Amino acid sequence: MKANARILLTDDEPGIRRALREILEFEGYEVLETSSGEEALNLLVEKGPVDLMFLDVKMQGMDGLEVLEKVSGSGYTFPVIMLTGHGNIDTAVKSTRLGAFDFLQKPPDLNRLLIATRNALERKSLYDQNRTMRRKISNVSEILGNSKAIDTIRQTIKRVAPTDARVLITGENGTGKELVARWMHELSKRADRPFIEVNCAAIPAELLESELFGHEKGAFTGAVRQRIGKFEQAHGGTLFLDEIGDMPPESQAKVLRVLQEQTLVRVGGTTPVAVDVRIVSATNKNLQEAIEGGKFREDLYHRLNVIPVHVPPLRERKEDIPVLAEAFLDQLAGRDIIFASKSFSPQAMHRLETLPWTGNIRELHNVVERLGILALNPVIDADTVDRLVSRNVPGKDEPDEDPLSGLIESASGFQEFKESAERVYLLRMLEANDWNISVTADKIGMQRSHMYNKMKKYHIHR
Repeated sequence: MKANARILLTDDEPGIRRALREILEFEGYEVLETSSGEEALNLLVEKGPVDLMFLDVKMQGMDGLEVLEKVSGSGYTFPVIMLTGHGNIDTAVKSTRLGAFDFLQKPPDLNRLLIATRNALERKSLYDQNRTMRRKISNVSEILGNSKAIDTIRQTIKRVAPTDARVLITGENGTGKELVARWMHELSKRADRPFIEVNCAAIPAELLESELFGHEKGAFTGAVRQRIGKFEQAHGGTLFLDEIGDMPPESQAKVLRVLQEQTLVRVGGTTPVAVDVRIVSATNKNLQEAIEGGKFREDLYHRLNVIPVHVPPLRERKEDIPVLAEAFLDQLAGRDIIFASKSFSPQAMHRLETLPWTGNIRELHNVVERLGILALNPVIDADTVDRLVSRNVPGKDEPDEDPLSGLIESASGFQEFKESAERVYLLRMLEANDWNISVTADKIGMQRSHMYNKMKKYHIHR
């Protein structure tokens, strides 16, 4: 239980507030006061959650039960003790159903008040400890960085995650949009429910609706059994729509309808299915330009963009590079002993900060792994960075080594050379088209299904 727990008193009677404040402050608690439900909700928005709330049932304007319903619906996890001068069983039952921790009559008995306060704060403490333990065993990485931009993102997540507000995350490829989405879920009241991810760019348009909404047996050729879609799989939890800007227009209309009605109909079905999901979406595209070009629905954009979160590219927050590089090296050391003895010299770290990082954090992780494996000395110096990451060094005039030369020298025969060259070509084309598989397949004259097969064959991942 927190010794300096913060308690909010909401009651329209000044005498009751004064009496409770004196008792609670004498016990060492920090006390905030509001005289109406509207004022209490505004205070929570301005100053963030408290550890415990005392809430009067009967007040002018918004009454206590309305406030309790809004507090519970907004995802706040602190306990609420209801106060009333006209206690009855019906009110107590309704308060409990809305999530109240306890129910006290005014003026409350001193011992009863202190016991209820301690019990409520102990439950809050246990709840917080449980969430902390769950995070420690979670596979979700921390959001690392000391920049103002990253600190703002962390604060936004902390503020928004407990609500059900839809979030649209924007940023270049490799900046960490998925990590932001996962923390939105991890810190939400839905954290113990599923987090389901859909990459809208990686699923063929003709299969996307079946993937999202599911299908009934016999809905189309090959539908040999009923299939539950991602929306239903995420019921009660979070659905992450990655690369939402690549979703086909016809699918956009159906997603909009699900968001509006909170129900869906499986492909080939007729029965509406209710779904309760929190939507977090992400894109590397400018959706305003896509709207102007007729490629994205404006009404869907406004549905998704309730809370915008922009993740800036690594080149705009270079002060985060040392923190990330050291963290990646530590992570790799836990996986392979070859990294355990490696560290960066100050000059090498400075050199990393001068690179353009077009691939952002994903590229930095790959470079750290490369340096850790190929550096000859325990301390990775600036010369090693220049030698192993030379193509990215600003001001480098000499041409890069022809990648085909290395393939020719390393290939054991023509078939191996041909496959290696094909892999390099596909990688280059995917990078040139921001990993948009549909666009890449069109530009190189390859069927999209064939493209997926090639990527699987050559273990090409985003």
